Amino acid sequence: MDLNEAIQKHAAWKLKFRSAIAGQEAMDADTIAKDNCCDLGKWLHGEAKAKFASLASHADCVSRHAHFHAEAAKVAKTINARRFDQAEAMLGSGTGYSLASNAVGVAIIGLQRDARL
Repeated sequence: MDLNEAIQKHAAWKLKFRSAIAGQEAMDADTIAKDNCCDLGKWLHGEAKAKFASLASHADCVSRHAHFHAEAAKVAKTINARRFDQAEAMLGSGTGYSLASNAVGVAIIGLQRDARL
């Protein structure tokens, strides 16, 4: 698993949301809410769990990754409700989404360090 790529992919969600807002497009909020559908989630719940479950940073990464997807799903649901201004505001600095996005990046780096990946 390329964890640097995972960080980039999760950071790219903000661009996906902004694109959906600009195009007034619906998103699959139910899938976005699931933390085991993306490549990182599959890895965290599979191979990484088998190898790194004893590391506190693995549990932290799983938790923060799940929280990120929950916050991302809130943004997607707001977009789907056609509350585009509110969805844009949810992407701003200091919001639940922004804090969760930053936290998952830090957690991935922590796991990367502890697992020596």
